[in-house]
Amino acid sequence: MTAINTIRHSLAALCAAGLFSAQGLAQPAYSPGVGESFPRNVYWGDTHLHTRNSADAFNLGNTDLTPDDAYRFAKGEEVISQTGLPARLRRPLDFLVVADHAGYLGAFYRYMNKDPMVVDTEVGRRWSAYKDASERFADVVRSIREPGVYAQLPDSIQRSIWVTDVIEVADRNNLPGAFTAFTGYEWTSMKEGNNLHRVVIFKDGADKTSQIRPYSAADSADPEDLWQSLADYENKTGGEAFAIAHNGNLSNGMMFANETFSGKPLTQAYASMRARYEPLYEVTQIKGDGEAHPFLSPNDEFADYETWDADNIAMSAKKENWMLQHEYARSALKLGLKFEDTLGANPFKFGMIGSTDSHTSLATAAEDNFFGKFPESEPSPERVANGMAGYMWENWRIGASGYAGVWARENTREALFDAMRRREVYATTGSRITVRFFGGWNYEESDLDKPDYIAAAYERGVPMGGNLQPTTSEKAPVFIVAAAKDPEGANLDRVQIIKGWLDSEGTLHEKVYDVAYSGDREPDPSSGKLPDIGNTIDYEAATFANSIGAAQLSAVWRDPDFDPASRAVYYTRVIEIPTPRWPVYDARHFGFDLPEEVPKTNRDRAYTSPIWYTPQ
Repeated sequence: MTAINTIRHSLAALCAAGLFSAQGLAQPAYSPGVGESFPRNVYWGDTHLHTRNSADAFNLGNTDLTPDDAYRFAKGEEVISQTGLPARLRRPLDFLVVADHAGYLGAFYRYMNKDPMVVDTEVGRRWSAYKDASERFADVVRSIREPGVYAQLPDSIQRSIWVTDVIEVADRNNLPGAFTAFTGYEWTSMKEGNNLHRVVIFKDGADKTSQIRPYSAADSADPEDLWQSLADYENKTGGEAFAIAHNGNLSNGMMFANETFSGKPLTQAYASMRARYEPLYEVTQIKGDGEAHPFLSPNDEFADYETWDADNIAMSAKKENWMLQHEYARSALKLGLKFEDTLGANPFKFGMIGSTDSHTSLATAAEDNFFGKFPESEPSPERVANGMAGYMWENWRIGASGYAGVWARENTREALFDAMRRREVYATTGSRITVRFFGGWNYEESDLDKPDYIAAAYERGVPMGGNLQPTTSEKAPVFIVAAAKDPEGANLDRVQIIKGWLDSEGTLHEKVYDVAYSGDREPDPSSGKLPDIGNTIDYEAATFANSIGAAQLSAVWRDPDFDPASRAVYYTRVIEIPTPRWPVYDARHFGFDLPEEVPKTNRDRAYTSPIWYTPQ
């Protein structure tokens, strides 16, 4: 083919695709999907699940269920739990991160099964000097809390276990287009008993991930060193990775502190590094909800949800009120605005997801299908009254939470990872609510009436996780929010937009707006609060009725309190009608009466990633 014919052929192809007319002028394609790049699908998964490869999971009862079992369960297969119960998800998940602890990854069960790979090492000989498994596990805990003091397995053994037990298992369970299995691990820093844990997720397969070993708290307990290890990985392999901070409610003020791990003031470099390698935050999980706290948000009647605020993760220090603003997502998002104003970068610019942090190998988050944190908190007549792991917090305190919803083009590692990195994700406390959230300057009320409003929303604005472009106009930003109930769950009570902002005096503020709600309720003229939706729960039968609430709620909302000179952050919260909490299902199934102190009502919800506004 001659050069001229090649050009003609190319132009003809472009014309045929509708990208150019015969006259060379751009015009829309006849087919609406041509050139479309935005995501239309939401994918559901758990980014934080432990198996027998985690030393704590193994020591606390999960001695049998492997990562393969975890993937089979997530894919919808029936699995026999550690306590002998058949378990299955009603609906499979779309993706899973098996995030076993990097410290002594896969070593504890190998040692207990007399594997020479571990037994014949310095670690193995140290463990053999103890009289029983509890002392050996105490050694593991001390090594986490005192990094650098205790010998670790040789690098060659760590890498071998990493490859065989994590990478190869994830790669063979990864089914592009059908199910995504990410390679990952948990970095478990616990300074003075305070929770600073992170889950690390890789975009890549074995060709890249096998070139490193997991970075553990034994290497360093400082998050900055973890981020640097991820940067080193990317530079070495050309791959991609990031970390997800756990919910900070057990960090005793350290998760979103005003200083670094080493006690230095935050800098622009710190803020940029953190935002780069921690694009997401695990806002809800089994050990409590981390969106908001009633002490920080006394006017928010929904702030006190699955609240854990007594102490830190080691139960070694009590909580003090000053710590709370450095632990919860809403306050952290506001603090981020202030740091951006002074540093020129926002260290707390994160999207929000939910995960389980289950150590049973079973990613369950439904109230009526909840298998708890450890095997002792799997369904039984005793679990409500027992302590978590037998000696920690009461089991009735743990929440059946949560999952991550990811907006992506397809179910692949690449598409899901990229969506998470751009923060186009949201958290739920277990329910599979569908929610869209967009911000722009030119949305109109009629946009929601369009059959394909999503295309227009992307064209004229940004989705959750995005940044509103500064404007010279005085007009306020407009937000589109649309939510639909879980098809197999409860109706929706309301949709709220939560705003945080920094005023000209340097003071932080927040406000909760009810932008869409079910029924014919009207806000109280004096308080602005909506009347309660009501309650249809039959606690004895452990049922509820969708005779209240709505299947869908949506709104086009303009900020009535907008100041173009003030930095601001917005996110959406969707609240379901009341449903039975998991102990109610236990009481019905096993036939016992719940203790008075056990909460019996649940209000599942979704939290979107924010949209930020920065003045010009």
